[in-house]
Amino acid sequence: MAGRPSRWSWILGLAVLVGGQVMAGETLEQRVEAVIRSPGYESGHWGLLVVDGKNGQTVFERNADQLFCPASVTKLFTTAAALSDLGADHRFVTPVVRRGEVKDGVLLGDLILVGQGDPCLGGRTGEDGSLRFVNDDHIYANGNPHSGVVPGDPLAGLDHLARDVMAGGIKAVTGDVLVDDRLFEPTSSTGSGPTKVSPVVVNDNVVDVVVTPGAIAGMPADVRLIPVTAFLTADIQVETTGADQPPALTVSAAGPRRCGVRGHVPVGHAPLVRIAEVDDPASFARTLFIEVLRRRGVKVEAASVADNPGDKLPSRAEVAGLPQVAEYTSPPLREYVRVILKVSHNLHASTLPMLLAAHHGQTTLAEGLKVEGRLLRQLGVEPGSVSFGGGAGGSRADLATPRATVTLLRAMMARPDFLAYESALPVLGRDGTLARALAPTSPARGHARAKTGTYTIDNGLDGQAVLTSKALAGYIETASGRPLVFAFFVNQVPLHVSGDKESEATAAAGRVLGKLCEVFYTMDAEKPAPATGP
Repeated sequence: MAGRPSRWSWILGLAVLVGGQVMAGETLEQRVEAVIRSPGYESGHWGLLVVDGKNGQTVFERNADQLFCPASVTKLFTTAAALSDLGADHRFVTPVVRRGEVKDGVLLGDLILVGQGDPCLGGRTGEDGSLRFVNDDHIYANGNPHSGVVPGDPLAGLDHLARDVMAGGIKAVTGDVLVDDRLFEPTSSTGSGPTKVSPVVVNDNVVDVVVTPGAIAGMPADVRLIPVTAFLTADIQVETTGADQPPALTVSAAGPRRCGVRGHVPVGHAPLVRIAEVDDPASFARTLFIEVLRRRGVKVEAASVADNPGDKLPSRAEVAGLPQVAEYTSPPLREYVRVILKVSHNLHASTLPMLLAAHHGQTTLAEGLKVEGRLLRQLGVEPGSVSFGGGAGGSRADLATPRATVTLLRAMMARPDFLAYESALPVLGRDGTLARALAPTSPARGHARAKTGTYTIDNGLDGQAVLTSKALAGYIETASGRPLVFAFFVNQVPLHVSGDKESEATAAAGRVLGKLCEVFYTMDAEKPAPATGP
């Protein structure tokens, strides 16, 4: 807008953020336009909706009723459905039962661990009962050089069960150890990271490979596997190189329950994390449980490294009637929602539709998604404004309009579990997937809670990446204290990069959406002096 600002133009937002400073002279629409036409994003398909959090009045919109690929913003819908159906205080109770009699401390029969869909089974639980996370979660380690391992014992839940078994008087097991994984049918996660969705999950169904360089170039690097287990054999060849060399590290399957670890790490480099996904979660859990039982002093005659003998399981009705010898109770669902939203945990999010199915006596992903659809309609999300093929945001069927997303976010504000939902979201510029979305000096830092989304594909013609979706949706409070609810989507942006540079390009796209947050945060930060003259 040229010329002198009018008396009321501050309502539209005259401030423009330049290097963290508020300058006068442009409308809110012009400021938004400047961001969405950032170099490289001019051809992107944009969908934006921002409304007042109190009265629902539209502050800004563009293509708000068109369908967009939401990527991991899908998790807003999945977690909302789970909270509304299961409840924020829902806990997973994982029992161990026995088939056979106990005589003189010896179980003349089998132990059966019954999977109840707990996505962590004690692995991330801190001393205060909350679930821990790191901003760059280990499930993304094979594509994210910043990934780290969550502190704590990934086998904590299994250890709790083993102590219960021992305390109950069982000192030896003559039969087998079985894992009952029939709560729901196996399916695949959508998105990157571990792929196998199972009712029994230990350490996200992966073994962490943590590589630390040696003291001098030429030395073998130190490689640790977490958890330590006989289930996976690793063939390791990793060398320490000079400090001027970039790191290179791969973990690849080398046969059934074998992996190869290859590469080099420069002197002085921080430890690198990679993951090896296990091929059979139930057999993995069985091996780990036997190993933990033995460490706790329970003698188990069965071989630990073997396939889970699922064909030996009695019917589910019979299992329900067997004597219980151990039990692990999880933290509340609100903690799992926090991990899912903070770090965009694909495996856990993909498990939620299966848990919805199980809660209604069903077993398939298709059935779980139908349950989710009914729950979303109850939250006011119109049919046809969303489409989902899974819980995490990596399915080609995943679509949502900005209006549907904002409708969901506003509906959650009226629910008793809103605190669990809102507090689970990453904080702009501070934690989770939004930790690096803004400069540390940005005035908007800490003033928004929102879910990110990223989806890329490779163009087979030239090997270059295309940003199918970069998305951000949540809640922001402006500098004047006005609450806003927003959804930002940009689809179909050629990144003109490949390989290792792809993660840098998607991070840059995230910062573009961070600039939009700055625009709306400062939109009413400064009311100019009234105009003078005619």
